Amino acid sequence: MARRILPTLLLSLTALLGLLPAVQATPATGGPPAGEPAAGRAGGGAPYPTTEEIDRARAGAEDEASSAAALESALTAARAELDRAGHAVEQAVEAYNGARLALTRARAEEDAAAQRAAAAETERAAAAEDAARLAAETYRQGAGAELSALNALLGAHGPREAGDRAAAVGQVSERTRQILDAATSTAAAARSASAAARAATEAAGKAAAEVGAAKARAEQRLAAQQSDVAAAEQRREQLLAELAAARNTTVELERRRRETREATTARGAETAARAAAERAAGKAEAAPHAARPWSAEGAAAAIAFAKSKIGLPYVWGGEGPGGYDCSGLTMMAWREGGRQLNHFAADQYAQSTPIGYRQLRPGDLVFWTDTGRAADIHHVGLYIGDDQMIEAPRAGMPIKQASLWIMGTPDFYARP
Repeated sequence: MARRILPTLLLSLTALLGLLPAVQATPATGGPPAGEPAAGRAGGGAPYPTTEEIDRARAGAEDEASSAAALESALTAARAELDRAGHAVEQAVEAYNGARLALTRARAEEDAAAQRAAAAETERAAAAEDAARLAAETYRQGAGAELSALNALLGAHGPREAGDRAAAVGQVSERTRQILDAATSTAAAARSASAAARAATEAAGKAAAEVGAAKARAEQRLAAQQSDVAAAEQRREQLLAELAAARNTTVELERRRRETREATTARGAETAARAAAERAAGKAEAAPHAARPWSAEGAAAAIAFAKSKIGLPYVWGGEGPGGYDCSGLTMMAWREGGRQLNHFAADQYAQSTPIGYRQLRPGDLVFWTDTGRAADIHHVGLYIGDDQMIEAPRAGMPIKQASLWIMGTPDFYARP
């Protein structure tokens, strides 16, 4: 870098000293031109920079090169900070989605338990009425129903009448047991169902509290991330201007250089990520996954839906139509493809059939996690073929088509 800057500095220096027009061919011996005094400056001005001037120019060039390298590093750090902030928000968004799903499930269980309790109470009330009627009948007869039936049996005339009255005794006894058993069991069922309903209500309340906490965390991280984005972009432009000044170029040229360098770095990272996926696929070939049959029609519908949403904003918790988050987009896309998925990336993996990288077909889902555990999945994209996917990346970035390797090697693959 110093070699590129040094000629510019030397030319500028000689021009400032008024020496540029006087430069003439110098003999190979390094002496003064013909007809000029050896003293140089005493004879009317030196035709070339002195050793001290060259040393100062070289030192200045090295300082500017060092400054330029520092600016490059600062730009890289600003980009990394931006990515980390976006990643933190995405994790918070999926935490919110998981808490919201837990709340939905808890409320559904609460409703079901309440319905069971109501049905049991109805049965208990009916059994109580039957028992009350039996008690009233016994009271009217002044003795137990079975004893009254036995007296009737003893007063029967002939074998046929006695047989009929004996059957009645058995029926009364069995009916009594049935009524009392029903009253007892349905009352117990009602109490159990009521307890389940209360437990479900408490679970729903806890889930609701978690939703609120997750939402608050996501909002805080989102606000911080948006502030970080603005600060990083402002600093980026400032650094580009400083870099352009240090290199005597323009901000636009430095921006193009920076973008080219970032693209080259990204391609290298993607190549490494794909190589890692290939190695993992090779190790897994001995025991391939039994993939769900692939539906070309369903996959085409899911992909068409996702493509139609490219350019829409990322909206955390979004299910459309104005915006989506990562799992909201894949959920709605596969709803068009005929599959019901939950709005939670980890659940979408659990609801699908795990596959390997080499089994990927258009319409399959790809997942990322920081821990290697499926329960901690924080991002999902829709694979469309040729190592490309459609994703809702993060807050501040629109839905887009991107390289499958843009976030590194996916941790999981699955077919809805």
